[in-house]
Amino acid sequence: MEYNSGPMTEAMYYVLLALMNPNDRYSLMNVITEISHGRVNMGSGTLYGVLVRIQKSGLITLSEDDGRRKNYIITNEGKEALQSEYNRLVALVNDGIILKEGDLNESTKTETK
Repeated sequence: MEYNSGPMTEAMYYVLLALMNPNDRYSLMNVITEISHGRVNMGSGTLYGVLVRIQKSGLITLSEDDGRRKNYIITNEGKEALQSEYNRLVALVNDGIILKEGDLNESTKTETK
């Protein structure tokens, strides 16, 4: 299975961010909470599902498996996908600048006059 480069889920995005440094599944939960400033708290079931999915997509791989603890690391393809998603999110925020500049309806009214 290969990653289709569509929009990522929030869980997938944070797992890939957290795997910029190799980590095991249990440490990942804490790292995700830390890098999201407490906004994302991922349970072990959700995390396991995301890890399986993105490993099948080739975005992460096992860096170590001693039978008891598995350590994961992001692949080059994963880094490219993460950068692409970051660029997409930045573009969304930049497109939304109109919200900071005033009421959307007001700017539409002046353009149609």
